[in-house]
Amino acid sequence: MAHKVRLLNRHWHLPKSKPLRVGIGILLIVGGILGFLPVLGFWMIPLGLLVLSADLPAVRRWRRQLTVWWHRRREAPTPDA
Repeated sequence: MAHKVRLLNRHWHLPKSKPLRVGIGILLIVGGILGFLPVLGFWMIPLGLLVLSADLPAVRRWRRQLTVWWHRRREAPTPDA
């Protein structure tokens, strides 16, 4: 099965090797923690979690809960003033 993640209505293909995917995810998170340094950024943390969600059930659950929350929030009617 080809591993891919969806972000902003685009599908991104991940490497076929599970250790490589986990390694990339961990490196992105560690780089994101050092986001105050030049080149690295805090944007790397959610991207690392997204990559890890392909292999780790706990992270996949968090991602799914966030997705459901986000869609419910966007579809909720706004109260009139």
